[in-house]
Amino acid sequence: MLAAVAILPFLVTVTMLALFAIDTWQQEGAKIVAALKGRSWAAEPVLATRPVTVRFSGRGPVQRVPVRAQAGWRAAA
Repeated sequence: MLAAVAILPFLVTVTMLALFAIDTWQQEGAKIVAALKGRSWAAEPVLATRPVTVRFSGRGPVQRVPVRAQAGWRAAA
């Protein structure tokens, strides 16, 4: 009985691996074949380009407003 219960997760795992392999081959198969033939994009000469500098600030200027303590705040502290 244990073998019958253990075979189901095994078959599910093998099926998932097969589907993953088929999907990967469909997406990357042409690239792999081109690389094996020596015609990959990495074998192409690199174009000389000038690097571009981009400055980006994630935060804008911080505006700090002074806060005056109130009596209720002092009592709570």
